[in-house]
Amino acid sequence: MLEPGDLVEINRTCYQHWALYVGDGYVIHLAPPSEDGIDGAHSIMSVATSKAKVKLELLKEVVGESTFQVNNKGRRRPLPIDEILRKARALVGEMLDYDVLRCNCEHFVTALRFGEARSDQVRQGMWAAGGTVVAVLGTLSALRLVIATATRKQEQ
Repeated sequence: MLEPGDLVEINRTCYQHWALYVGDGYVIHLAPPSEDGIDGAHSIMSVATSKAKVKLELLKEVVGESTFQVNNKGRRRPLPIDEILRKARALVGEMLDYDVLRCNCEHFVTALRFGEARSDQVRQGMWAAGGTVVAVLGTLSALRLVIATATRKQEQ
């Protein structure tokens, strides 16, 4: 049974998307443009974006064809639920910085729930894969910078 303030871990093909349950079937989550509830290769493109939108959506729409579970990160003590929900609702509609390694959807929800931004999947992925993950993501981040620079030049 979902309770307001719960962290929802949504199982995508290559990663987990995270949301905060706020009640009545709704979640708040940080969604890069490629995260639209449809699982697939396109969702991996979130590494190529630098901004994401805070959205309030029905959990079933965010989950799509994926599966999910509550994952409140073990014994960590959450902030008061009313504070978590107030902060989350205040951010809905905002465009925030996004980086798959430093400011992703998991960082977003853990900052809301615990007051500390953390991504266990990033930490575990970097530990398990060592420098390979860092090198690949670093290359993708550099590619994102090149694309953003080229786009700005075209807009001028």
